[in-house]
Amino acid sequence: MLEKLSLFNSKREFFNFFLACGFVLIYSILIEFQNYKNLTRFDSALVNATVVNQYTKTKESKTYQVLKLKSENGFTFYTSAHKTFPHAMDKELSLEIFTDKITFYDYLAGFYASSKVPSINQDESLKEKINNFIASQHTNQDMANIYQALFLATTVNKNLQANFSVLGVSHIVAISGFHLGILSALLYFLLTKPYKILQDRYFPYRNSKSDLFIIIATLLLFYMLFLDSPASLLRSYTMLIIGFLLYDRGFKIISMQTLSITILLLLVFFPRIFFSLGFWLSVAGVFYIFLFLIHFKHLSALWQFFLIEFSTYLLMLPLALALFGAFGLYHPLSILLTMLFIVFYPLSIFLHILGFGALFDGLLQNLISLGEVKTIVPFGMGWLALHIALSFWAIFKKLGMWILLAYSSGIFIYAIGYVL
Repeated sequence: MLEKLSLFNSKREFFNFFLACGFVLIYSILIEFQNYKNLTRFDSALVNATVVNQYTKTKESKTYQVLKLKSENGFTFYTSAHKTFPHAMDKELSLEIFTDKITFYDYLAGFYASSKVPSINQDESLKEKINNFIASQHTNQDMANIYQALFLATTVNKNLQANFSVLGVSHIVAISGFHLGILSALLYFLLTKPYKILQDRYFPYRNSKSDLFIIIATLLLFYMLFLDSPASLLRSYTMLIIGFLLYDRGFKIISMQTLSITILLLLVFFPRIFFSLGFWLSVAGVFYIFLFLIHFKHLSALWQFFLIEFSTYLLMLPLALALFGAFGLYHPLSILLTMLFIVFYPLSIFLHILGFGALFDGLLQNLISLGEVKTIVPFGMGWLALHIALSFWAIFKKLGMWILLAYSSGIFIYAIGYVL
């Protein structure tokens, strides 16, 4: 029987853990600062970086290209190029950036730098080949863009982003723990039978659960590295590893302590992740899932499956309104779409492998069209602060959880009323 999670048996152990984390954090920041000094040693620096997003922007009657790039050293930055600059998504650029105005904070959080692009690597990367293979199955570029985002963490264009925000399904398109969980279950399903055959014949003494986890975790690690470790995916993968280690040793994994340790370890080893909005939204999603499971663990698995989607939707809504504001009458449809995505995601992978990736394009186009009509619902930061305060209270008291759900339901009614 699982024991209550208790990683620290005394205040001394708790203090030593945080002290060790403090030393690691200082060391990580010193490494980042050294990299920053190397970058800004002169007024300009030569950088190799991959284009992760590219779009056209018009400002003061001037049209130009905006490039978002990730350098080989891990920092992210923006630069601009002439409006005739060729399409370079996922290509590696060698460019000279001007660094005289970049601060250390900018270096960690992401910055803009003027640049000169002396060359574009025209070699087609594996990621480009897969993106092209996906695009070849779709006549509509938006449809191809959706699947490229789902499978390869490619950035979706601004129009799609706006529609997904109105429909409340941005979390489905951005690869995160939700996708990792589905992939883990899919891999477990595919590998269990072959492993069982080999185990019965060659190594009956092995622990199948541990071996399968190691195999699946290794495959997911290569996948995450191939995608350049998006912040939300890094969070979920780290939590997967920590969760299994705790579970394997008899601890409960549905715990705020598990989430807190994951966040702390990621921040001390990767301080730049602190500035990632995707990371914090991913953390918030897990926080509210855990909050529901902690207070309603007495419910059957079936009831939990259905109610957890309603609960998470309501509890994440104030964050979505405060950060993005976009809302529409079809926004609550995201509850059903999230449930259906559990089947749609692995099915769409197999369809693309077989060359029938366009099967759901008509349905997706009709769905996206529902998000074309949007309303910006005003939601002040004071109301968000109250929501966050209630969320922390709900960790300790079930009454707080009920009040938090009531408060979030009131926000939902307010948003629907504002749209009507």
